[in-house]
Amino acid sequence: MIHFYLTLTIKSTGDALAVVESPKPWVVIAPLALPGETIRARVYRNARLYSYADLLEVVQPNPDWRDMSIVKCKYFGKCAGCQYQMLTYEKQLELKRNVVVQAYQYFSELPETSVPPILSTIPSPLQYGYRTKITPHFEAPPKKFQKVVQAESAEIPTTRPDWLNIGFNQIGTRNVMDIEECPIATPVLNEALGPLRENIIKNIATYKKGVSLLLRDSLVVPPSESDLTSTQASPEVAINGGAAESSSPSSDSEKHICVTDHKGTVRELVGDKLFEYTAGSFFQNNNSVLVPLTSYVRDAISSRPSSSSLSAPTHLVDAYCGSGLFALSLAPAFERVAGIELSNESIRCATRNAELNGLSSKCTFLAGDAANIFATVQDFPREQTVLIIDPPRKGTDERFIEQLLEFACETVVYVSCNVHTQARDVGQILRKSEEGGGRKYVLESLRGFDLFPQTAHVESVAVLRLV
Repeated sequence: MIHFYLTLTIKSTGDALAVVESPKPWVVIAPLALPGETIRARVYRNARLYSYADLLEVVQPNPDWRDMSIVKCKYFGKCAGCQYQMLTYEKQLELKRNVVVQAYQYFSELPETSVPPILSTIPSPLQYGYRTKITPHFEAPPKKFQKVVQAESAEIPTTRPDWLNIGFNQIGTRNVMDIEECPIATPVLNEALGPLRENIIKNIATYKKGVSLLLRDSLVVPPSESDLTSTQASPEVAINGGAAESSSPSSDSEKHICVTDHKGTVRELVGDKLFEYTAGSFFQNNNSVLVPLTSYVRDAISSRPSSSSLSAPTHLVDAYCGSGLFALSLAPAFERVAGIELSNESIRCATRNAELNGLSSKCTFLAGDAANIFATVQDFPREQTVLIIDPPRKGTDERFIEQLLEFACETVVYVSCNVHTQARDVGQILRKSEEGGGRKYVLESLRGFDLFPQTAHVESVAVLRLV
């Protein structure tokens, strides 16, 4: 089916899906196509259960949705980064809520009565200029150029050669587009990108292979707070002799720099908590929405059903804790907090962050064993313990779910960057807990969060209770 040209009508589900009915029903995904539109598309890749297609032409647009006049990026429609810039933000949130609805309808295998009404998607305070990490890349110089460089009389280019593209992939391909700016990235990253590109062009002859770059927005700690940190900014922050600085989008008093060294230290404020982590490690890429996200999780934990006779929870377990975002943000509401991770580097960062925020007395972070993830928190009272899980995109596995059910704490909050694997896992948790007899988990609430405006991605928070 590859390279087939098709006329498709996009379904109303909000995930750019169409179904080809002949010779047998087949799903085609066409990024940038909107519900109700008729399009011309070319299939470029086949998967086991569906195909991907390039949008070639919108034959019949959806005028209530598509508005190209609001697009803010000159690369939109070609760059693979964004899919929704032609939509008002209200429409984006509506589509993302529908993605959560569809995920639980088709991937959870739960009856409708077990899934509560999906609440409206929580918006991001920033819709542009929010992304605190970008990873542009470029391919190796062609062999012909490398041979020319080896000649003694070779002239090194002072302007970008036509073959050198520094940026992101084009939709549906592995071809790199040349990108000079990214409207969804923070101002400090865009300011740093220009000098970084110039430096690459100037020194392209020294590269023998392609490179993925890292640009990460980092807070500069004022001298008055220097006692909070024991590490200095990465030396690779400096670009052409100087650090790139700008005012933070959220506060004129916060100065930011761009960190480009994967091993460098990044600093970030979430509310009144300061976090440090290595630039190459995982941390949420939209700082503006992290306070609403952590506050929502805190409020969801405390809003127990009126019929519950249990007192407020006193213990928190943060599995997949990373650098301690949820554990430390929620720590003031608990007597004891334990963070569990398989990564020793993440445990080191989380422990350091507890020290930075004066929370070491109540927060401990320990490397867990995948075969016995809750071994270090067996003394936590189950009826007063909350478990937060925030796994990678692939979700959890059956071994983790079995241990979760055996641990049997009162409340589970499942935060996910992939609502489809979340729906699968939540479905398994509910079914397996019911099979055991006695108390079982129910899905109390479900809501999307928009961590990546202008894109099709949606974060999801599910709250489970034992009844």
